[in-house]
Amino acid sequence: MWVVRGVLHGWPTALDRRPLQWESPGSGWCESDYDPNTAAPCDTYQCELPNCFCTKNGTETPGSLVSMQTPQMITLTFHGPVNHENWDIYSKHLFTPDKKNPNGCPVKATFFVSHSYSNYRHVQKLWNDGHEIAVNSITNRGPEEWWSKNATVEDWFDEMVGQANVINRFGRVRMEDFRGLRVPFLAVGWNRQFLMMQEFGFVYDSTVVAPLVDPPYWPYTLDYKMPHTCNVSNQQCPTRSYAGLWEMVINPLTNGNSTCPTLDLCPTKLNRGDVYKVLINNFKRHYLTNRAPFGIHLSSTWLRSNEDYLIEFKRFMTEVLRLPDVYFVTNHQAIEWIKRPTPVLQLKNFHLWQCQNRHFVDSEVACTQPRTCKLSSKVLAHDRYMITCTECPKSYPWIRNEFGVE
Repeated sequence: MWVVRGVLHGWPTALDRRPLQWESPGSGWCESDYDPNTAAPCDTYQCELPNCFCTKNGTETPGSLVSMQTPQMITLTFHGPVNHENWDIYSKHLFTPDKKNPNGCPVKATFFVSHSYSNYRHVQKLWNDGHEIAVNSITNRGPEEWWSKNATVEDWFDEMVGQANVINRFGRVRMEDFRGLRVPFLAVGWNRQFLMMQEFGFVYDSTVVAPLVDPPYWPYTLDYKMPHTCNVSNQQCPTRSYAGLWEMVINPLTNGNSTCPTLDLCPTKLNRGDVYKVLINNFKRHYLTNRAPFGIHLSSTWLRSNEDYLIEFKRFMTEVLRLPDVYFVTNHQAIEWIKRPTPVLQLKNFHLWQCQNRHFVDSEVACTQPRTCKLSSKVLAHDRYMITCTECPKSYPWIRNEFGVE
């Protein structure tokens, strides 16, 4: 664990720390079938909402609600930098005033933000507008296997808590609003990742890709053994119990005879019309069965790569928002509903899905004229530009120098 003397809103600042022994006895690498400390199978008598959720097969609806009483949540997520390459897509196409949930509130999404090339003014504006800001690492480094097999608990801390520090300092997002993370390349990092997450107060991970099943899996807590296998090549799933930590599991999409965890990872190039067909067919797999949250997970540049993709995606959004029980919500909002299952007809009284006018101090409101900082970097060996509403740091923020003071 870490001894941390500097704390910001209950989170370690990474500027003032010293490492102690992280690994517990017997925590060497082993598969779940051979781990003597592996998590126990789901015990529905002991595991009770709101603090724990598991079911025998992972597909049962929270609160035993029938499908017609269950809202169909759509969790739209983006991973990667937020910048000029995708800003118009977000601000002028996807999150416009006309796109509202059935309760009259604007649709929301979750952004897993990586550091390099991010415009922190834009990140701040997304947060001001009620979207969820989560973390996707500082370096986004390769190779993929480093995350799943080589990263130490200290590395996970540096990358994920470090990125929360960067966004907080230069995007002004409050530390208590960071709840989730997604690992680069969807490379789940075994017990080390989840040990760090539990130690430093993360609420959920959204990296694990489940096998294709009908009906799909609901999110679950990691108090007990995962309800499915972990078969993706670069994923090393946790084997142990992490009480209260949620997995916003990724249900793969079907695309003809193939499956893909995200649209941008589908093995064949999608043609005009294919995006809508893939989305609507997979939406029906959820909506017409157990109504597990339908996750749409995209890299931050994918919709920009092909104009037809954006047209088809907007068509899908328009189509499903005509339904009286379909809501685009953040991962945090989805978890809060699972904790307190609320029938569709009572959602107008469900506080966390209501239109909320958050109060910000002046420094938390995204500016109209941000600073463009030209910053040196000893690690990267060349200058980098960073856009922020705050003062420019002395150097480009990076691992173990999140505030750019060195």
